[in-house]
Amino acid sequence: MPEFAGRWAGAVAGASGLALLLVSTRYGYQGDELYFLGAGQHLDWGYADQPVLLPLLARAVDALSGGSLFALRLLPALLTVAGVLVAALIAREFGGARRAQLLTAAAYGFAPAVLISGHALSTMAVDLFLWTLVNWLLVRWVRTREDRLLLWAGLATALALQGKYLIVGYWLVVAVAVFAVGPRELLRRKELWIGAAVSVVTSLPGLVWQARHDWPQLEMSQVLADEGILGGRAGFLPYLVVLSGGVFTVVLGYGLVRLLRSPELAPYRFLAWTFLGLTAVFLVTGGRPAYVVGAFAPLWAAGAVALGRGEGARWWRWLAAWPVVALTALVCVALSLPVYPVSQVTKTEQPDNNPMTAETLRWPHLIDAVEKAYRTLPADGRERAVVVTQYYEEAGAVDHLGAGRGLPSAYSGHRGYWYFGAPSDSSGPVLYVGSDVAKLKPYFKTVKKAAKAAGGPGESFVDGVPVWVLDGRTKPWSEIWKDYGHLS
Repeated sequence: MPEFAGRWAGAVAGASGLALLLVSTRYGYQGDELYFLGAGQHLDWGYADQPVLLPLLARAVDALSGGSLFALRLLPALLTVAGVLVAALIAREFGGARRAQLLTAAAYGFAPAVLISGHALSTMAVDLFLWTLVNWLLVRWVRTREDRLLLWAGLATALALQGKYLIVGYWLVVAVAVFAVGPRELLRRKELWIGAAVSVVTSLPGLVWQARHDWPQLEMSQVLADEGILGGRAGFLPYLVVLSGGVFTVVLGYGLVRLLRSPELAPYRFLAWTFLGLTAVFLVTGGRPAYVVGAFAPLWAAGAVALGRGEGARWWRWLAAWPVVALTALVCVALSLPVYPVSQVTKTEQPDNNPMTAETLRWPHLIDAVEKAYRTLPADGRERAVVVTQYYEEAGAVDHLGAGRGLPSAYSGHRGYWYFGAPSDSSGPVLYVGSDVAKLKPYFKTVKKAAKAAGGPGESFVDGVPVWVLDGRTKPWSEIWKDYGHLS
């Protein structure tokens, strides 16, 4: 085994983490972060769209930091740094010396998918690190046959299942790949099944919640597939190339070939088939390209090891040269992170490569519009007013960012927010945020548009959201709310 190039890999990891932290408070919150903060105020064993881990983390960080955006984004940055080191360890397990470990670390630390996930608190940030950790534990087990590693893989899986259920698909594909190409001995290890049992037991509270609420997570999967984000199935493979990052895409592709063909890497061939199997499954089912990113690290490592030994055609071996790698890393940062002035964002490629970054610019304008509508209410109306939003992100924004302006609590029928409950039957006028006011209009005597959110810098990604005042409710909220929930 080569020595672990910890100091050098640590430097790459530190550079990636520094890039994330330097821009961690630029622009503002992402919609999912605001949702996690809202869900954290309604802790439960499960939610319509995810298990409990992210809302729990958001609530803890927000409470301990006093509402710091930097603190909220410190965790995904640290997970990214840790993931860089684990990826380098995978290259070491494959026999890679310092150069291979550093190339793997650079690919992981600066690939657009990793930078995007590391910029904000998200299920992807947690999933990516834990999948990479499980990959390393499996690779190390293949080399050493230390069965305790499988127990640790089970614990990592149990934690991943508290953030997202996608890792179940990963393990199913791994099982098929191992059965097909080996090492089949893995499937006979007692510790593997003990780890699986731990994962099932720790997931039971969330599964019970899903069963009691008619399995909304299953419906959510179909909703996400139907949204066709990033071009849907047609855009899946092209965007996968974007996520892996130019030169780093070549390293990944070469690693896939080496895992499939190299006699030296034959014991790890199941990892190549796992990547291909996951890609096929999510392509067919309408999953998102980001769902496959957790399987990237072994491919980067295998490609880096081969290039580090001087393998590959001479005409493209230069891709592993450090000036090329450094330039690729800088380009990936510019494509993926909020490094541009606000006024220039829509003039760049960033809204296309990372729509979530552009989304963060809209919240101040939204809160301004809600406050403007709120101030039009008479004093007695303001005391009993509530906010209802079309989408969950807007409810999270009003709850978290509007509290300092004295705005009332927000409710929404969208996804997880619907399960948090309806406004009180004793509440008064409603400030409705969204264009789809038709669903509530029949239950109120008066409906009028009171404000509209400014589009902000770049109407191409932020359209003005209207704010309506609805008054004279004709039915109790407890009746209205029964059929008001929607996932799409």
